[in-house]
Amino acid sequence: MTLAAGVWHQIFSFENYGELLALVRNSLIAGAALGLVGGLAGVFVMMRDLPFAVHGISELSFAGASAALLLGVNIVAGSIAGSLLAAGAIGVLGARARDRNSVIGIIMPFGLGLGVLFLALYKGRAANKFGLLTGQIVAVDTPQTAWLLGTSSLVLVALAVMWRPLAFASADPDVAEARGVPVRALSFAFMIVLGLAVALSVQIVGALLVLSLVVTPAAAAARLTASPVLLPLLSVAFAVFSIEGGILLALGSSIPISPYVTTISFTIYAVCRWAGAYRPRHFRQAAR
Repeated sequence: MTLAAGVWHQIFSFENYGELLALVRNSLIAGAALGLVGGLAGVFVMMRDLPFAVHGISELSFAGASAALLLGVNIVAGSIAGSLLAAGAIGVLGARARDRNSVIGIIMPFGLGLGVLFLALYKGRAANKFGLLTGQIVAVDTPQTAWLLGTSSLVLVALAVMWRPLAFASADPDVAEARGVPVRALSFAFMIVLGLAVALSVQIVGALLVLSLVVTPAAAAARLTASPVLLPLLSVAFAVFSIEGGILLALGSSIPISPYVTTISFTIYAVCRWAGAYRPRHFRQAAR
């Protein structure tokens, strides 16, 4: 009983919670921006079948952030550089699905290996190393917040500009190309945008669990609706709720943020999957 109580206290402890809340102001702001970016980008990740690409980009983003940590430069900039390098390689070398999966399978272990090497050479605080993998909430300072918000704005503007043609190209690339839509250029541009979105997400939830922010909310929303308006709105709402809820829960414990974000995100998906499966049966029974 004592052991169980100790574990529970580690997971949920809200002593001095009001005082600690002030420490995560920047993280809450960044989390809202990342939820917006991840929720919108995730819609196209699902449409274009790119969850595996998200994981591959996150590995090289982790390598870039680790290199920046080792060199003592801006970690966000390092993470973005690694993500863009991976996204560009996937976009150029993986035009076809089979080629893309092969390229990602090569990039993932390479990026992870580099990241482990850089962290092994880093002699600073162990918490900094651990945070790159599992996320951290109190280490987002004002300069990092400015980087995150600036890059998020760039991603949102890019998505707004390419939204309609990208949706067309994602739904039916052959017809879109026949009608003059630059399908290949849009595909490459979206990979770059996705690289930026992944790099931003790594800063909060860590490199290992980016999928919970970029993929799961959109997958959950797709279980409820196929509406081109409601789908992105629900995806953003689920992503923002997952990351903000994860930050607020992690603040009161000694556990990293990522388990909370992933648990909330998975719970939302499980509920949406159940609701999506229940509604058709319910309507069929009502029709009878």
